[in-house]
Amino acid sequence: MTNILFIHQSADLYGSDKTLLLLLSRIDRTKFNPIVVIPLDGPLKEELEKIDINVVVAPVLKLYRKMFTPKNLFLFFKQYKKALATLDELHREYQFKLIYSNTLAVLLGMIYAKKRNVKHLWHVHEIIVHPKPIAYIFPKLLKRFADVVVCNSRATLTNLTQREPVLSSKSIVIHNGLKPNQEPFRSISKKDLGFDEQDVIITLIGRINRLKGHKCLLNAYLKYLHQKSNCKLLFVGSPVVGQEYYLEEIKTIIQKQQLSEAVKIVDFTKDLRPILAISDIITVPSTEAESFGLVALEAMLAQKPVIGSNHGGLTEIIANEKTGFLVEPNNEDELAMAIEKLAESPNTREKFGKEGYQRAINDFSEEQYVRKFEDLFIRLS
Repeated sequence: MTNILFIHQSADLYGSDKTLLLLLSRIDRTKFNPIVVIPLDGPLKEELEKIDINVVVAPVLKLYRKMFTPKNLFLFFKQYKKALATLDELHREYQFKLIYSNTLAVLLGMIYAKKRNVKHLWHVHEIIVHPKPIAYIFPKLLKRFADVVVCNSRATLTNLTQREPVLSSKSIVIHNGLKPNQEPFRSISKKDLGFDEQDVIITLIGRINRLKGHKCLLNAYLKYLHQKSNCKLLFVGSPVVGQEYYLEEIKTIIQKQQLSEAVKIVDFTKDLRPILAISDIITVPSTEAESFGLVALEAMLAQKPVIGSNHGGLTEIIANEKTGFLVEPNNEDELAMAIEKLAESPNTREKFGKEGYQRAINDFSEEQYVRKFEDLFIRLS
């Protein structure tokens, strides 16, 4: 059996967290034994432990914008010693054949793999454009410290190879995969969230931050859709700790524009199926390129039409005018027009939903996703 150390940067259940959970819940445990290191307790830890995976809470040496202060650099090196001691203890017990770093945010994997001469797979879920120094340095780190780079989309790979062409020789694309969840779930109604049953619910699911397009969608709604009394907005998600001001900004706009009856915000939820079931249109109006866009795939599996920004990985998921619409990023007019087309045509919503479901099943299956990683693990170990 091959022991593999997985290092991940959070304990939430958003995009990269979900893809890791999916992989580890489906991987052949007669061939691979995963040990997971994450920086804190949270819902991801709970879900992994439910499937009998050993989860260790320890520093993962995350890169963040404010780390280059004397205080935070001191903390980083303090965590460095603790992290190495933790991994050495695990390595003595398991003799890892491979270290898997999930997302660019974690630096521990590259450091430890190099120090202990263990092969290192770096799974990239980000398209980094700025800050420019960070966008410049990561391709160089991948070049030096990764044996294999796995990108979650062609857009992610292109972003890296444009900066460091040599990466093309050791990088591959493995699109995220999902399958329909057939387990029963507790359904909700539109009325449960303060809407009327005849309302057309336009939903944005994701962290509340500057990149997901909450303000763009709000502005489009105010300019074009607010007068259509049956069109309503639903935001599902929570801000990152320390960035709660993004949520407050959204709430302020809603209050000032007197939209409290038309726009609702609900906290992040582990199971999105009840939300997707009552939604009529899913929007992913990201202001910067998504490396993939897992929410779009989840929506397609729920047979919902998707409107997404025409950049990044979303262009590889959404088939324009077949499963939804791709619109110019940050273009409130175009976004509103796409929403209006779907809001006014239940038949188009149904057609796009069915096409999207079939595309998700055919092109982004869970089986393909897991098999490709298992083949890669065998090759590397």
